Amino acid sequence: MNFTRWSARLPGTQRRTAAAQAAIKARQPASEAPEATEPADARTGSSSTADTQDGTDGADGTDGDSPDAPGRAPDGAPDGTPEGAPVPNARTGGTEGTKAAPASPESPSASPEPAAPAVAPDALHDGPHDAPDGTPPEDAHGLGALSARDLLGLLGQVPALAAVVHGPDHRIAFVNEAYASVFGPRPSGAAARDALPELVELGLLPLMDQVLRSGKPRTVKSRRVPRGHDGIDGKRGDGKKVAPRDGYYTFTCTPVTAASDSGVLVFAADVTDQVEAAERLRTSERRQREAAVTLQRSLLPQELEQPDDLRVAATYQPGGTEAAVGGDWYDVITLGAGRTALVIGDVMGRGVRAAAVMGQLRTAVRAYARLDLPPHEVLQLLDGLAAEIDANQIATCVYAVHDPNEGRLSYASAGHLPILVRDEEGTVHRATDHTGPPLGTGGWLHTTGTIALQPGSTAVLYTDGLVERRESDIEEGVAALEHAFAGATGSPEIICDRLLRALGITAEHDDDVALLVLQHPVRTGADAELFHNAALDLLGGTEAAPRARAFASGVLASWRFPTELHDLGVLAASELVANSLQHGTPPMRLRLRRTNRRLIVEVTDGDDHLPRRRRAEPVDETGRGISIVATIASAWGSRRTPGGGKAVWCEFALPKR
Repeated sequence: MNFTRWSARLPGTQRRTAAAQAAIKARQPASEAPEATEPADARTGSSSTADTQDGTDGADGTDGDSPDAPGRAPDGAPDGTPEGAPVPNARTGGTEGTKAAPASPESPSASPEPAAPAVAPDALHDGPHDAPDGTPPEDAHGLGALSARDLLGLLGQVPALAAVVHGPDHRIAFVNEAYASVFGPRPSGAAARDALPELVELGLLPLMDQVLRSGKPRTVKSRRVPRGHDGIDGKRGDGKKVAPRDGYYTFTCTPVTAASDSGVLVFAADVTDQVEAAERLRTSERRQREAAVTLQRSLLPQELEQPDDLRVAATYQPGGTEAAVGGDWYDVITLGAGRTALVIGDVMGRGVRAAAVMGQLRTAVRAYARLDLPPHEVLQLLDGLAAEIDANQIATCVYAVHDPNEGRLSYASAGHLPILVRDEEGTVHRATDHTGPPLGTGGWLHTTGTIALQPGSTAVLYTDGLVERRESDIEEGVAALEHAFAGATGSPEIICDRLLRALGITAEHDDDVALLVLQHPVRTGADAELFHNAALDLLGGTEAAPRARAFASGVLASWRFPTELHDLGVLAASELVANSLQHGTPPMRLRLRRTNRRLIVEVTDGDDHLPRRRRAEPVDETGRGISIVATIASAWGSRRTPGGGKAVWCEFALPKR
């Protein structure tokens, strides 16, 4: 089949032919163009001339019967017409393959044989044709008036890759220079599966079959063409050789039709620069995200403090694949005397700014915690600090303190989700009271609440990324967490993993998640022998100090402490009781507590003035008790008690076994 007989109607092309007709006329020498000699009866249908196939008029309105016009012999006779036959009317433009009409008997020059076709097959216009009455169609000057050769000439000039195949075997009809420069020249008429192996490698043959069957165009984006086939010569602008790089092309397969066959136009646009730019952007975003996550993780505790009486585990998972991480944080702070502070918070927003604000708040929490303040006072200080750091940033936070002597968890919340506590029987309780507005809003007096945390209980603190979903209310998420928490058993690390799986948290989750789990285990067996408590109520008077020393000596001896530690513990108890008798008010209590790692001596009284360590002058008779305690103990401190009064304590580290 001769491909030039096709009608290559390309979708999306402007159907204008003025420029094309002008180009055709420019190729015809004006000196050789004959004068228009159309008989007067040619428009009435009585002409003795034969209808021709060439229905193309000149650009200036004259008939296109130049001797050099396509399909015509130099002497003006139609190509293949016997010599002496009449010249056909160039206006007729009959349909493809129409034979010349019989000559009129009145014409002396009429040939008794039918006239041959007016246009050679290789110059066939498969465009629109005149109506049977000789009237030119409306789009005679449209794209359809162009020949297939003209259209292929246009495809040969575009910088994109173009190839035309036809038939069910996709035999090659045309490849342009751009295609040949990338994949090499291809023989016409060969099947695509054999002659176009690149299309097989790119997986385009099934797509071309689909286009051929459905008649609808299909596109595949950013297909990689391996190095050596991308047309890149491996040279820079300065002439230096560089390693060849892969090319990327977007292929569009468009159906084309002909009078007796159909095919596919394969059009490929080079998108290598766009793909590489997108890859550079993704690499930059990935690096920014890694930097933000590194910053965030560096601001979080690198290793959790492990209290004597609690088992603690935490996890943080950044959300999604964006460069902007959130401001979630958590912390565990040992306060002394066996008490532990636990905090979790979330700075609104995402990005490095949110992470920086989070880092400042976490540092401030640790500083305020060292003052051993009640939870609501810590949040009150954080509220003012958050407004100073950034008035446009708000944050939620829960600050809780566990005291093993009381078996309760004291907490205050600034707009954060409630703490969940599961008791020894498996019942889950919410700490929903004493919740104020988020940090940074100002003008709110926070309060402290309590919830039981007895041995055998487990508590979980979390951020909204664990329970909040766009398609459901956050209360549904908290209820789902309660249900999962009720059945989650094991160590805190195992509980963290089970809760994340139960709530569907994956690496693709779109929000940051911080989770903190703590257990107050039940001590049994040999482990229980390492934890003891003893307390003595003191009513004051001169006999209080001797009673305290005798009590401390007996208890420490029963706990089988080494002699040195025994003596230091008795001395510390004596000094603290003496300080309370001189500066405090009844009721007073001496408490001794032993854990697996330390000995704690604590004295409480009814006065809320906290003692300070000071340097006593040589002539001073008092003021040396706290200095002595600070010198012999590993740590000491004081705090105000919730019911009024104060507690002064000191610790001694036990020798490692």
